[in-house]
Amino acid sequence: MKLYFLQRSQLLPIELKEAWQFFSNPENLELITPAWLGFKITSQVPEKIYSGLLISYQVTPILGIHTSWVTEISLVKEPYFFVDEQKVGPYQFWRHQHIFKQTPDGVEMRDIVYYALPLAMVGQLVHKLVVRQKLEEIFDFRYQVLEEIFGRN
Repeated sequence: MKLYFLQRSQLLPIELKEAWQFFSNPENLELITPAWLGFKITSQVPEKIYSGLLISYQVTPILGIHTSWVTEISLVKEPYFFVDEQKVGPYQFWRHQHIFKQTPDGVEMRDIVYYALPLAMVGQLVHKLVVRQKLEEIFDFRYQVLEEIFGRN
């Protein structure tokens, strides 16, 4: 299994409490996900995440193919970080860490994602041709939307 890594950070001109309230609400994920992904939460979700929470989604990542995705919020340390891990979905492995740190200028939000694709060599080729670019586009979109919601720092 070839493991890939993606890391992004963004400084938001808000307090830690406000960042946590926004990012710990699963319904806000739809706001920061590009429409072309066809992202839709298909399970009931609470207003705030907790360890062990399972969330089901429908996504359309490539060629209009609908895919089910189930993640578990595997670890929560409010208001500093949480981790979601794929239980069912398009990846062989997916672990996404969301880290929040108060700074004098606002909150540094960091995403650290480890992921792997199925199908060995075919997966590596698809990663190179499509998947990495799509993930970059998703996180670029997220960055822009968060600047619109919270402002620039």
